[in-house]
Amino acid sequence: MEPQAERPAMPASYGIAQAMTGAMVPWADVVQRLIAARNYWVGTTRPDGRPHASPVWGLWFEDALHFCTDAASAKGRNLAANPAVALHLESGDDAVMLEGAVEVVTESGVLGRFVAAYHQKYGIAPDLSSGAAPVYRVRLTLALAWREADFPESATRWRFGQGGVR
Repeated sequence: MEPQAERPAMPASYGIAQAMTGAMVPWADVVQRLIAARNYWVGTTRPDGRPHASPVWGLWFEDALHFCTDAASAKGRNLAANPAVALHLESGDDAVMLEGAVEVVTESGVLGRFVAAYHQKYGIAPDLSSGAAPVYRVRLTLALAWREADFPESATRWRFGQGGVR
């Protein structure tokens, strides 16, 4: 099910007119960028409130972004304390930003498909046997995208229910 696109609310100085909808970014374009991306920047919050950002390898599949990281890493510790996450692709010219909350994937079928798809994409398969590096699924609450070439006309926002895209 494709989410409904809308114009983002930003200060007037950004020039985003709510009536300009013709050049908004299609969700299918965002999904293709998420599938094609090699690196995803993940922003988490430390228990003391300080931000933490780092790149991860991951996959957009089954209508959600999935990634794994060691539970003892800064990201892993932060996500255990606070599942809220912000994600960004590498380009600032063709921006894709996601917000949501992670959940640990426990379904064996999903984990098997994740490992196979990860191996196909990156040429290595994550070892999930020890449980030290859980797989996280991001349940989206908000997504933003735009193209620098036609900003502000392309600025687009999608809102998701508590369950994410699924």
